[in-house]
Amino acid sequence: MTSPATDHPDLLNGFVPFPPERARQYRDAGYWTGRPLDSVLTRAAATWPGCTAIIDATQRCSFAELEQAADRVAAGVAALGIADGDRVLVQLPNSCRFAVTLFGLLRAGAVPVLCLPGHRAAELGHFARVSGAVALIIADRIAGFDHVAMARDLVADHPHLRHVVVDGDCGPFLPWSTLTDAGAAIAPRPPIDPSRPAVLLVSGGTTGLPKLIARTHDDYLYTATASAAAYGMTAQDTYLVALPAGHNFPLACPGLLGSMTVGAATVFTADPSPENAFALIDRHRVTVTGLVNALAKMWAQACAWEPVPPTSLRVVQVGGSRMSPDDARFLLERLSPGISQIFGMAEGMLNFTRPGDPLDVVMHTQGRPMSPHDEMRVVDENGAEVAPGEEGELLVRGPYTLNGYYRAEDANARSFTSDGFYRTGDRVRVFTDGPRAGYLEVTGRIKDVIHRGGETVSATDLEDHLHTHPGIRAAAAVPLPDAFLGEKICAAVVFAGRPITLSELNAFLDSRGVSVHLRPDVLVALPSLPMTAVGKVDKQRVVRSVTG
Repeated sequence: MTSPATDHPDLLNGFVPFPPERARQYRDAGYWTGRPLDSVLTRAAATWPGCTAIIDATQRCSFAELEQAADRVAAGVAALGIADGDRVLVQLPNSCRFAVTLFGLLRAGAVPVLCLPGHRAAELGHFARVSGAVALIIADRIAGFDHVAMARDLVADHPHLRHVVVDGDCGPFLPWSTLTDAGAAIAPRPPIDPSRPAVLLVSGGTTGLPKLIARTHDDYLYTATASAAAYGMTAQDTYLVALPAGHNFPLACPGLLGSMTVGAATVFTADPSPENAFALIDRHRVTVTGLVNALAKMWAQACAWEPVPPTSLRVVQVGGSRMSPDDARFLLERLSPGISQIFGMAEGMLNFTRPGDPLDVVMHTQGRPMSPHDEMRVVDENGAEVAPGEEGELLVRGPYTLNGYYRAEDANARSFTSDGFYRTGDRVRVFTDGPRAGYLEVTGRIKDVIHRGGETVSATDLEDHLHTHPGIRAAAAVPLPDAFLGEKICAAVVFAGRPITLSELNAFLDSRGVSVHLRPDVLVALPSLPMTAVGKVDKQRVVRSVTG
């Protein structure tokens, strides 16, 4: 093993590693194997070379073909001068090229920064600045948005982005063939320290712009392997990536990476509508997928009229926001006989119900921890542990939960206890007896966020953008219940003069490069914002004012 202290000082600057004693415990327990993350492909190509690895609308690759394609991309990356430990922003739609790019970068020793299709210049510029990324790999357009034009502005503002590679019409940048047609064999990669970052994920953005989450080779490989095992996945399964592939959920819980650990195929789709998804499920006999609650409910409703219902599904993971028992029953009756509630976070900790759990557990809990070494504390507002079974904020640490955000000292001071527990910001209770013992129920949240369609939206971040509009004197972003999205975003605004419309407001936000998922669904004018006794906006009263 190489030394993390000297090999990649730039990569490791601002990275918070696991404490040595806990790291030793996880290695001794067998959770951490010391293998690099891309070893899942190496092993799959050796074990199931001719079996299908990935499928999208236009192509499919066997595991052997995927490995060859990843090696070509790794050679192309190296030919551009992207070195071991360099960070590369990746913003690609769900497709085989996402997988090829991911593994090609890992093979080259580069660290992918996995951006989501809805991120815009504000977020990508932030990720580029924090990570020190040297390159950007994008599609020319996703859902009609011109990513090449955005890249022009990013390069102008961040000159350390030396290379932009575009899948599609590349404009002034490098075409995708630059990565695949380099013609040079990839040089042998030096041994990878498995305790260093493998990928950088993005947080849900609960306060300000999203933060970067460094997932190590050790912890992320364990996440993928353990979650696939917990769901009983085998080479006979097929996983459908219906959510953005750069999300932790469809990437490794078990997702693409977990499927690969057992030789299962992965199908990508950029269109999660019931009509399209059901056809793919039928064509490829998909058995496992992960959905946010709103999308799962839409699929279940569509089963009543779509001509080809999804009969091959054996497990549908559902997460992103709390699911009611009535919704769980509806999904079990309409969508799949196997529903798994999952409560997790890109920061690490995963809780889920397992196949074979009693119906009561599946309907009324959000699961139990994935690992025997997951540690949970439930605390009150003063940080003291509550009585067993009582509600409080969930604090966690374990073999796959981060120890600090990447290059974010202020956020880390707020988000972690002195002994390394991550403050999730979620209110939970852990059941203590009966069949639910050890399982938890999510009862609310501490942080000021809105859960819209599986995205965690920072109310504070949206408010910061709203307050830059010259026609807005004051603004509050609040959640409103929605049957399909779970929660929709309401901007309650005090105007300084002429009121503006929702479309005008969202056009303004678009001009600022704000993510699509941060745009308000509802705009309400108020004469003033109600305040608490200590001078803060009283958001409960805002909601009551809006809803009547």
